[in-house]
Amino acid sequence: MKQIQIGGLVSFTTIDFPGKLAAVLFLVGCPFHCVYCSNEHLIPLGNGEYDPEKVFDWLKSRIGKLEGVVFSGGEALMQADATIEYIKRVRDLGFAIGLHTNGFYPELLKKVSDLVDWIGLDFKATREHYKELTGLDIAYDRMIESLKYWLSSGKGIEVRTTCDPRFVSKSDLLEIAKTSAQMGVKDFAVQKYTPYHECDCHQTTDAERNQFFEDNALRDEINVLFEHVAWRSS
Repeated sequence: MKQIQIGGLVSFTTIDFPGKLAAVLFLVGCPFHCVYCSNEHLIPLGNGEYDPEKVFDWLKSRIGKLEGVVFSGGEALMQADATIEYIKRVRDLGFAIGLHTNGFYPELLKKVSDLVDWIGLDFKATREHYKELTGLDIAYDRMIESLKYWLSSGKGIEVRTTCDPRFVSKSDLLEIAKTSAQMGVKDFAVQKYTPYHECDCHQTTDAERNQFFEDNALRDEINVLFEHVAWRSS
């Protein structure tokens, strides 16, 4: 069994796992090359910055203080069995398990489903723009397969879309929201795009990035589709 590669850690969060006080582990590796990626250093597989056994010992010291642990990335499932085995160990400590995923590995999502309590799934764009954004032409269909499977499991899920105006228009966002709602999604999140790289800063304007949040008619149309919508403008 390969040792898991951990590239980052957030020791405490109240926002990454709904209803839970949690830590977040950022795992190395991602099949995507999203244009706006804020964690580019995590994309290539390699030696993780954090010693997995030291992280595990630290998590043991958090028993009774934290309620959950979120596995994020990169794409946490890219490390396959190494991720699943580590999740088992963390779950055995008594923590609830959250997973942030782009949905590219539906077969691994099924394999790990008994160990995971909640997922946040990225619905990045409409089918038309998925390859342009992620670099992979099969990414949309795999994400939809993952979404269908997880909804069938009955476990918690939030579907989220980051609104980079280069790849998502207001009509695109509404299409994504309607598709999600028709599939049975109850919790949806609209996330503001924030440029992370100097070369990206001048490709979109503040007005373009804020348009999704300032259009009250759009907000109303999306809000009625779900039980809960989070509008994350900062």
